[in-house]
Amino acid sequence: MVPLDGPAGATGSPARGPDSPSGSVTSAPPSAQAPSAPESTASDPAAASPSATDDGSTAPERPAPTPTPSRTTPPAPAALDWGDPTRKEGDRRWCEKVTVAFHNSGGVAVRSGTVTFGTHIIGALGIDWGTVESAVDLPAPIGPGVRTDHTWTVCVDAWRVPLGMHIETRDVSVQWKG
Repeated sequence: MVPLDGPAGATGSPARGPDSPSGSVTSAPPSAQAPSAPESTASDPAAASPSATDDGSTAPERPAPTPTPSRTTPPAPAALDWGDPTRKEGDRRWCEKVTVAFHNSGGVAVRSGTVTFGTHIIGALGIDWGTVESAVDLPAPIGPGVRTDHTWTVCVDAWRVPLGMHIETRDVSVQWKG
């Protein structure tokens, strides 16, 4: 007959030790419960293979630790700046070529937008007779940190510019989405 409550240190027999919670039963000696992995170095090729524990069994390889995601700040929103219009005469007195420079100093691209021109009708004596607005699409996308310029032909109705008068596109406003 084999006693059910054998010696505390016998292999395979239940034991209650000071580290065991009350009522818990351990079935293996402490050396087999927590196999320690060998310390490995980069220069030791044998460290990559499974190693033997104190009781002769092999311990599985530990998986490489998963990298923790780095906390990066999100990119700054798009920030579009534009310059004053540069004008050149067109082939008709009611048209001119207008160039505008753009700079996106933000962290994401400008996806879309509208450029609105304010074209002034100037009389023979230099009097500003009125302003006509026209809108065109922004040349998008404009990437982060990109400087670009674009030229449009801006025209007003011919009847608005009688002989001796001309146009000047002086005002530019831009609405955009990042």
